[in-house]
Amino acid sequence: MLKTLRLEAQKKLLAKNIAPLLEKINALPHLEAKLELGDSVRLEFDSLTQEQRSQILECAIALKPWRKGPFELKELKIESEWNSSIKWNLLTPHLELEGKEIADIGCNNGYYMFQMLSHSPKSITGFDPYALFKCQFDFINHFAKTSILYEMLGIEHLEQYDKKFDVIFCMGVLYHRTDPISTLKSLAKALKSGGEVILDTLILESKEDIALCPKGSYAKMSNAYFIPSLSALEGWCERAGFESVTLLEKKQTQKDEQRKTSWIDTMSLEDFLSPCNPNLTIEGYQAPIRGYFKLKRK
Repeated sequence: MLKTLRLEAQKKLLAKNIAPLLEKINALPHLEAKLELGDSVRLEFDSLTQEQRSQILECAIALKPWRKGPFELKELKIESEWNSSIKWNLLTPHLELEGKEIADIGCNNGYYMFQMLSHSPKSITGFDPYALFKCQFDFINHFAKTSILYEMLGIEHLEQYDKKFDVIFCMGVLYHRTDPISTLKSLAKALKSGGEVILDTLILESKEDIALCPKGSYAKMSNAYFIPSLSALEGWCERAGFESVTLLEKKQTQKDEQRKTSWIDTMSLEDFLSPCNPNLTIEGYQAPIRGYFKLKRK
């Protein structure tokens, strides 16, 4: 079954809009690069010719939009829509990853997986079914040459996967799922006994056991289905088999974290909020507030 899923995923890389990107990545020069991890995931080269610089820049531009980052390749700076370093720096003090087998669900282009390398895990496996994100990861990893495994599979395939994990990151995924409790159950089943989920999701400011179910869209996202209160989320996690839910941090998304850049060519947070009140979405809902949690499996 897993073999079939992988073969189906690989077909996405043959799509008309993706195949030319793979050709550009495969044609990149084979250069030695040092991976440096700070707020940016940085690749430092000993030297680059002008032709090599132009080839790398052309490939990076062809891979737009860049949602997660930032990345730097020598003097080339890819300023992604999300300044993901803000979230990573918030989570880092709460992480224990050394020697652990880790999964990142909805890993996008791998920014967080590259950052995890500095914590000396045993293994890192990313899950994301979108071919463009896989191409962006391959572009960076072409030079970084890490042992990260990228699976073009979704969270719905976790229970069929042939491995259990010590730590699973699930960031910015739960509110896109039409059945959040089943999603949390899938995460719990993919953990080893005593394993942990690092969860980041939108939350509703309410003391009641309720969830916001946007009628048409939320912050212009038509695929945002359930935004729970803290109490409701705790109930979901208990039903899913987690023994504890720890709130690590809660914060409203600001324009320094999600913003328009020349690397996306699309709308961003400023377009999703009410022009009259930045604490409301364009639809009149509460503006995005994210909760960061550690869920522990029994």
